[in-house]
Amino acid sequence: MKKKTILALLALLPMALSAQIVDTDDLDDYDDEDEAEVEVLDDADDGDFSQGFDFPEALADANIDSLMSQYMSKTYLQTDEGCQQLSENPQVDREVYIDRLRRMPTVMEMAYNDVVRSCIDRYMVRLRRQVSYMLGAANFYMPIFEQALDTYQLPLELKYLPIIESALNPTAVSRAGATGLWQFMLATGKAYGLEVTSYSDDRRDPVKSSIAAARYLRDLYNIFGDWNLVIAAYNCGPENINKAIRRSGGKRDYWAIYPYLPKETRGYVPAFIAANYAMTYYCEHGICPMQSKLPVKTDTVMVDRNITFDQVARVCDLDIDMLRSLNPAYRRDVVPGLSAPSPLRLPTTEVGRFIDMQDSIYHHAATMQLKRDEVAIDERPVAQPTQKRTTQKRTAQRAVTVKVKRGDSLSAIARRNGTTVARIKKLNGLRGNNIRVGQSIRVK
Repeated sequence: MKKKTILALLALLPMALSAQIVDTDDLDDYDDEDEAEVEVLDDADDGDFSQGFDFPEALADANIDSLMSQYMSKTYLQTDEGCQQLSENPQVDREVYIDRLRRMPTVMEMAYNDVVRSCIDRYMVRLRRQVSYMLGAANFYMPIFEQALDTYQLPLELKYLPIIESALNPTAVSRAGATGLWQFMLATGKAYGLEVTSYSDDRRDPVKSSIAAARYLRDLYNIFGDWNLVIAAYNCGPENINKAIRRSGGKRDYWAIYPYLPKETRGYVPAFIAANYAMTYYCEHGICPMQSKLPVKTDTVMVDRNITFDQVARVCDLDIDMLRSLNPAYRRDVVPGLSAPSPLRLPTTEVGRFIDMQDSIYHHAATMQLKRDEVAIDERPVAQPTQKRTTQKRTAQRAVTVKVKRGDSLSAIARRNGTTVARIKKLNGLRGNNIRVGQSIRVK
């Protein structure tokens, strides 16, 4: 078949990327299986494409010390002393990259260009230690991802999406508030059945979030029918992909709408391709995976009362960090079983002990009540404040009285003292207007 090439002329400007797409044939006739490379030409011809896109946030911020501080990493990962990791990335020719990407057993298109090359270099140069960590940590989560994807008959290479979403950190939270391994926003997560309360967040549950992600990816594919557009939409939302398609004149190819996408989304698909490459060809680049021991087998018990990780750890003599690692969905170290029966994941060897000690755990929980169920009101009478009595005394001391003189009347007394007859009557308890000479009358 005649070779067709999409040439994208990318002019790097100070704050934005302007692009012109030139295609030799109609894009609707383009057969992506016949082309292993999508060529992106840089007008500056300096090979630096990093100004035209943003690398995914999770990997840009991935701190290896933070990743290694997680319980699973500390407990089950260690450096392979028998493998000598190269300090520098070997030089690889363009043709080798193209050939390796072509030979990967993927349904999704893994095309090569300079943007993809820039992302591969990011993994293999700056993020070598993170790649080593993720190769080891993959044993914790990949079986869960693969099961969810296989259930919905999706390409299994999508299992590497959480690498660029969260760097395989189940409690990761982005600047925008996306949470968990698959980085669900709150509204999208709820739309796919992930419940979020003050106590728990299903977006942080590896199993529940993986099933929700598989359903979401399936729905996106039903909309766009192209996997590159699907994962781009996963990053920036389907509405932004539709805008980019309209601005490109209706083209439905990721690389054709590339200039019209948000900067992070321009780096998203290349980073995904690079992640697949890195997780497949790490050995060729001298990166040693961290050795991982298989985590202990686990099972769940249903809890119908509110209990804390601390209570379970104390009564059952368990590591509280292990409980947090096995139950990342619980945000405050509390299993809110009183609201609805809730699962607590434990090592299989500890399930029997929990059941045997369940009454003690619940009793301990009752003595360490998190919130009061009922509060008594203190209805004892309260003595009048001292300040009020003082005010009353001062008011009484300011009372003004006058003596009635011959010829005085209430109206005359009121005029002299700047008050009214009615006020004088009220102050003195008078019913009529009769007063006598020498009588003391209060006027204020």
